[in-house]
Amino acid sequence: MGSGHYFWAIFYFASLCSASLANNAKINFREKEKKVLDQILGAGKYDARIRPSGINGTDGPAIVRINLFVRSIMTISDIKMEYSVQLTFREQWTDERLKFDDIQGRLKYLTLTEANRVWMPDLFFSNEKEGHFHNIIMPNVYIRIFPNGSVLYSIRISLTLACPMNLKLYPLDRQICSLRMASYGWTTNDLVFLWKEGDPVQVVKNLHLPRFTLEKFLTDYCNSKTNTGEYSCLKVDLLFKREFSYYLIQIYIPCCMLVIVSWVSFWLDQGAVPARVSLGVTTLLTMATQTSGINASLPPVSYTKAIDVWTGVCLTFVFGALLEFALVNYASRSDMHKENMKKKRRDLEQASLDAASDLLDTDSNATFAMASQFQRGGGQQKPLVRHPGDPLALEKRLQCEVHMQAPKRPNCCKTWLSKFPTRQCSRSKRIDVISRITFPLVFALFNLVYWSTYLFREEEDETF
Repeated sequence: MGSGHYFWAIFYFASLCSASLANNAKINFREKEKKVLDQILGAGKYDARIRPSGINGTDGPAIVRINLFVRSIMTISDIKMEYSVQLTFREQWTDERLKFDDIQGRLKYLTLTEANRVWMPDLFFSNEKEGHFHNIIMPNVYIRIFPNGSVLYSIRISLTLACPMNLKLYPLDRQICSLRMASYGWTTNDLVFLWKEGDPVQVVKNLHLPRFTLEKFLTDYCNSKTNTGEYSCLKVDLLFKREFSYYLIQIYIPCCMLVIVSWVSFWLDQGAVPARVSLGVTTLLTMATQTSGINASLPPVSYTKAIDVWTGVCLTFVFGALLEFALVNYASRSDMHKENMKKKRRDLEQASLDAASDLLDTDSNATFAMASQFQRGGGQQKPLVRHPGDPLALEKRLQCEVHMQAPKRPNCCKTWLSKFPTRQCSRSKRIDVISRITFPLVFALFNLVYWSTYLFREEEDETF
C-alpha cells in the first residue's frame, strides 16, 4: 500500500510540473514571435531590396500569385468613361529567406503591418486614374509570413479606372471594363504574375448597381513588350449590361407620347390656326429639349448612337406634323382661291346663257312672224332647224353623251375618301385624312425596324 501511494504522489507531481511548463510556454509565446521576427528580419540578416529567388531556390523569376475580392462598384460614368471600384487586393509569393521554426505547429504565421519590412512586388494598375488606401481606424493592410517562407500581402483599396466605351448601341449596349495589373520595373526574367488557382476573382453577393448589371467576368493575361523588355500583366474583364427599364420610362415612352400628341392636330379643324400652330410648336420644342438633355448626359462621339436614331426620327415626325399643317393651310387657301375663280366663271357663263336665251327668244318671234306672212302669201312652210352652234342644242347633246357613256369601275381610295365631308377646302381636308393614317403607319414601321435591328445586334454581343 505504501508503494502505491508513493507512485501516485510522483505521478501527481509530474503532472503539476508539466502544467507549469505549459503555462510558462503559453505566457512566453508572444515573446517567441518577437524573437523569430528579430531572427529573420534583423539588421544585416534580410535585405528588402533583393527579390526572392525562383522556384525551389533557382535563379528563375519570382512567382507572385494574385487574387481579388470585389467589395463594391460605386459608379460607372458614361461621360468620363470610367468606373469606381473598391476591392481587397492580395498577393502571395515565396521568400525562402523568411523561413522559421513553427514550434511544432504552434506558430502558424507571423503578422506584419509595415510593408517596407519585406520585399514587395512593384505592381501597379495600368488603367488607374485615381486611387487611395483606407486608414480608418487603422491602415487596412497586413502581411502574413508563414513558416515555409510564403508571404501573403492583403490591402483594401479604392480605385477609379478608365473604361473606354463603345456607345453605338446605347442604351441597348453592353460595356467591358477592365482592371489591369502589371509590373512596373521587373521584367519577366525577374518577376511573373499569375492568377491564383481555383477562384482568383470573387465578387460580393447582392452587388447592386444603379443602371447596370454585372453579368460575368473573365481573367486573362496581358503581357506587354516595350523597348526595355517584356513585363508581366494580368487583367480582369468585367461585362456590364445596361438596365433598359430606366431608359424606357425616361426616354422612349415620353418620346412616343410627344409624337402621338403631335398627331392630334390632324383631327383639328384646319381653320383652328392658333390651336394647331401652338400644339405643333410646343411638341417640337419639348422634343428638342429632351434631345438636348439626353446628349448632355453622354460624351460627344463621332458616330451615331441608337438613341440618336430614335430621338432624330421622333423629332422628324413632330416637325413633319408641323409642316403638314403648313401644307394644309396652303391647300386650304388655294382651294378657296380656285372656288372663287370657279364661282366667277359660273357667273359669267350664266350671264352669257341668259343673254343667249334672250336673243333666241327674239329670233324665234321674228321667225314665226315671217312664216305666217309667207303662208298668207301662198308659200310653203319650212321646218325650223337649230344651227350647230346653237347653245341650247349643244347643251342637249352633252346631256345625251353623259347618259350614253359606259359606267366606270369604282376606285376604292376615291370611294373611301368620298365618305368624308367635302366642302370648299376639300383638298386640305383630304390631306388631314391621309395624314391620320400615314403618320401612325410609318411610325409603327419605324418601330418594327428599329427594335428588330438593335435587339438583334444586342443578342450578337451576348456571345462575348
